[in-house]
Amino acid sequence: MSQTRPGWDEYYLGIARAVAARASCLRRQVGAVVVVDNAIIATGYNGTPIGVRNCSDGGCPRCASDAPVGAGYDACICVHAEQNAIVFAARHGNATQGGVLYTTLRPCFGCAKEAIQAGIRRIVFAEPFAYASELEEVYRRLIEEAGVDLRHVPA
Repeated sequence: MSQTRPGWDEYYLGIARAVAARASCLRRQVGAVVVVDNAIIATGYNGTPIGVRNCSDGGCPRCASDAPVGAGYDACICVHAEQNAIVFAARHGNATQGGVLYTTLRPCFGCAKEAIQAGIRRIVFAEPFAYASELEEVYRRLIEEAGVDLRHVPA
């Protein structure tokens, strides 16, 4: 009997999708997995900081508002999935140097910079996130100059 096994990227993105199911953000559920030497060292999903009420319980003012997509981020207290995965790796003493970040959504500028600082060498994402053209160019230059392999693997 022949069995088709998913490649590593598809495998870890599938796990990131399962992690996203834990997200407490009411607007979008995102999951992330940090992998070093083909071993998962941390996972993260987006939501309020530890000890703060979840979005569904009124913890995040942006989630509780009717702000349109792309607006109201100054009132958002949620931590991004990628940030949580990197921080939880550090919190538990797991080095991220040379690792791969798998995420269900292309990381924002902040998360891309944090991944670079954490020594992540490859970022694999399932869903695109578009910036205005001038910001897109800056994002691409940042990734390229840092030597990070950014790869879109559609779901």
